[in-house]
Amino acid sequence: MIQLSDRLLAMEESATLAMSRKSRELKAEGHDVISLSIGEPDFNTPNFIKQAAVEAMEQNYTKYTPVPGFEELRQAISDKFKRDNDLNYELDQIVVSTGAKQSIANVMMSIINPGDEVLIPAPYWVSYIEIIKVAGGVPVIVESSIESDFKVNGDAVQEKITDKTKAIIFSSPCNPTGSSYSKEELKDLASTLSQHKQIAILSDEIYEHINFKGKHESIAQFEEVYDQTVTINGMSKAWAMTGWRIGYIGAPKKIAAACTKVQGQFTSGANAIAQRASIAGLKKDPVFLDDMLKAFKNRRALVLKALQDMEGVQVNEPEGAFYFFPNFSNYFGKSVNGKVIKNATDLSLYLLEEALVAVVTGDAFGNPNCIRISYAADEKTLTEAMNRIGKALKNIK
Repeated sequence: MIQLSDRLLAMEESATLAMSRKSRELKAEGHDVISLSIGEPDFNTPNFIKQAAVEAMEQNYTKYTPVPGFEELRQAISDKFKRDNDLNYELDQIVVSTGAKQSIANVMMSIINPGDEVLIPAPYWVSYIEIIKVAGGVPVIVESSIESDFKVNGDAVQEKITDKTKAIIFSSPCNPTGSSYSKEELKDLASTLSQHKQIAILSDEIYEHINFKGKHESIAQFEEVYDQTVTINGMSKAWAMTGWRIGYIGAPKKIAAACTKVQGQFTSGANAIAQRASIAGLKKDPVFLDDMLKAFKNRRALVLKALQDMEGVQVNEPEGAFYFFPNFSNYFGKSVNGKVIKNATDLSLYLLEEALVAVVTGDAFGNPNCIRISYAADEKTLTEAMNRIGKALKNIK
């Protein structure tokens, strides 16, 4: 009998995808399930981007692409970094991949040896842990709390650094919390990490343009850590291009070359048509996204008010992305329908089965007291979902 690898058996299924699968199964059975579990904008890809894809096909951009991406796309990315982030990345510092998830995996496979430690501020995106483990690394969690707006500082990071620390990875704005690091907070982190030149800084900025606090800040802006930093971004969230699968990095040349080498053996270059369409999006002034941002801001207000009105729920106001990460621990140890709600996983399953609302347990993101709620849905749907959750919580005694 063929045996599966230890690597595969040690890997956890993505909690977000698992909950999405369960909600689809219930829908297939005829249940009216509202899914707030997946990190996908409910907007359609803008027409001008789709038109660029049509033109690419008509111009026969249908063949293999350069492993790091079309030169024209990497130039558009370089220009975007300068325009939006005041970061200077040359073309040989940029690698285009099949989504930001592959970008992260490429970097980890390029720099991590077995036993190397990678710092991860918690809460964190679910895939960070598994990608690090596959690369042979050891995840080391840096804890935070809702009181600190789910952010860590330089002192907390310093406490976790050992002679085995090889990298740190974090997102800002953050999935799952929506928290966003300010320039001053990033400077504090940079001050600590600049003292450890062997540590690579992976800054996941995929939610950059879904930001309610003003200008987005990148840690690579600080000269003392620029040569340590890999800036990760992509087209999925702001431009509603999740299915197009285009992510990219700006990185030190040595790391960019290593990622190109890794990618050349796994997938080669990203999809040609999606790359050409992405050029159109990157060249567009981000002011184009203002209507989408306004819609998300209104939804945030709606969900925040609903959560604040629920007894026993502790919630902060997220500064970006499209998630809430409220603390529901006041309900743990209580019962409903003869069953004890022990943790966020139990509560998430209860809300799916009883309220027919799919959310994701915070345990998957490194905090077992919280639940991630995506508000990438229209206001009518969100209102109904919040009403269902509030009603279901009242039955827990």
